[in-house]
Amino acid sequence: MMAASATYTEVRARLADYFDRTAHAQWVALTSDAPVSRIRATVRAGRDEMRATLLSWLPRDMTGLRLLDAGCGTGALAVEAARRGAEVVGIDLSPGLIAIARERAPASLAGRLRFEAGDMLAPDHGDFDHVVAMDSLIHYPAADIARALQTLADRTRASLLFTFAPRTPLLAAMHAMGKLFPRADRAPMIAPVTQARLERALAPHRHWTPGRTRRVARGFYTSQAFEWVRG
Repeated sequence: MMAASATYTEVRARLADYFDRTAHAQWVALTSDAPVSRIRATVRAGRDEMRATLLSWLPRDMTGLRLLDAGCGTGALAVEAARRGAEVVGIDLSPGLIAIARERAPASLAGRLRFEAGDMLAPDHGDFDHVVAMDSLIHYPAADIARALQTLADRTRASLLFTFAPRTPLLAAMHAMGKLFPRADRAPMIAPVTQARLERALAPHRHWTPGRTRRVARGFYTSQAFEWVRG
């Protein structure tokens, strides 16, 4: 496993505190069909669209394939992949969100779906055909994203699907506006990066090439999907 940088370790610790203490209840509501505020409704809609995008880039029939949901949250994407026949391991740094994922998981998928709290980069999770990291790397700078992806790529046979926060004037303005809202309504700061910078950071990794990309923008949610495939 590639050594984590100081920034990666620091950000990971802040995220763990946020999801398990500061905003646990809000994220449980956001990932359900419970009523939420107008701001959170746009985030929910954006996340739903992004999840559907990433799932559309995976095989329809995943029987015999193994998938890592890296930063699985409450497990919605992991459940859909397991329904396609995949053996799915969902990892999240928040024990609280993992508890909800286990509670929501259909009993019929028990043999193909496993949720664990911990480091999504840990090598003891094994090898995978596909890895999905939906909005779990958006708080890290480009260099840390590239290091994390290389660590996962070493154990991935087919594709890595991930999202990053695109650096755009509109997103920068929205983040400035977000500082006006109460702290309880704010997630940890994301780290917008340009696609060009991210591709440069990934370029030295041989045997992997860029694939599809798609931006999802819904109100207060903006994220860009990126497919990295083994050549």
